[in-house]
Amino acid sequence: MTDAAPRHKRSGLFAPIGLFLIALAVWSGWWFYLAHQVQTRLVAQVEAMRGSGWTVAYTGLGTSGWPFRVRLEAGNVSITAPSGHALAAPQLAAEANAWNPDKWVIAADDGLVLNRAGKGKVAIGAPYIRASVHGLSQRWPNLAVELQQPVFTVHQGAEVFPISRAGKIEFYLRPHLAPSTTPGVENSVDVLFRLIDAEGRPGGPVEGMARNGKLTAQIETVVEDANRLQGADAAGIFSAWTRAGGRFTAVRGELSAGDSAATLSSDVLSATPDGRLQGTVALQARQPMAAIAGLAGSGSGAVNRAGAAGATAAAAVQGNEDVNLSLVFREGRTFLGPFALAPAPKLF
Repeated sequence: MTDAAPRHKRSGLFAPIGLFLIALAVWSGWWFYLAHQVQTRLVAQVEAMRGSGWTVAYTGLGTSGWPFRVRLEAGNVSITAPSGHALAAPQLAAEANAWNPDKWVIAADDGLVLNRAGKGKVAIGAPYIRASVHGLSQRWPNLAVELQQPVFTVHQGAEVFPISRAGKIEFYLRPHLAPSTTPGVENSVDVLFRLIDAEGRPGGPVEGMARNGKLTAQIETVVEDANRLQGADAAGIFSAWTRAGGRFTAVRGELSAGDSAATLSSDVLSATPDGRLQGTVALQARQPMAAIAGLAGSGSGAVNRAGAAGATAAAAVQGNEDVNLSLVFREGRTFLGPFALAPAPKLF
């Protein structure tokens, strides 16, 4: 007589399924809690901005992305600062991993519209417009903005925009990398800006400097007293920073425009009460005459042609040799040696 085969309990087969369902329920509860918290805090932040003088509008705010991502989407987004500067997008989306809500990626796939206070609107179209921010628990989060192949189109009636298109635009901000014993390090941030293969508008100063070539620029600096970059007055966030003595330090950069190129450096730059940059930038230039002559011949009303022509003649003496120059921002104007070229850059 043979022994009967042992019978296995079927309950063992359902244990993994039960554990999976429990884990799924716990994770789903976390996801819905997180999504609710994110949307609630966003709405609270919007209300706080409105209370500070900002105008914020949007439609159709919604949450999606279950189970692994949290995604916020809104249409007809418009953010206007008290200064009048504004940014609008037909559609805006922000997304983070549900297991790491400290890092967000923001996308504007349908482009942006920049409204320059007193100067009008310019549309920004690009196949890729992204911003990422992480380290939200830090005093200063890490921020990165990238636009690939942006095209700038000025709206009817608006002032011209310096460039018409570019290969890429990048902007980075992070807490200042320095020993903790460095004075003011806790209130300073590092900033890096890149403009790659930019083309100027027809007849404009960028096209003139590049001599039908392309402009590439990389500028990095330390922004001191960044905690004062705030305020809701008409002048914008740089106004309070300037009044408190805010400075750009350790300014370094590289420029190339057509056949001309330069490296630049400055220990300190600041701003006048009306927002114009002031200070001295040292330039080590290669073939500067081509860029200066192109600037003098441009159709821009902002360019002081007499000053640019004088600088061209002075540069011609140097020929095609490398030359050390000083670019000075003072009295609201930009000087190359004794020659006034154009208004000094304006922060606000």
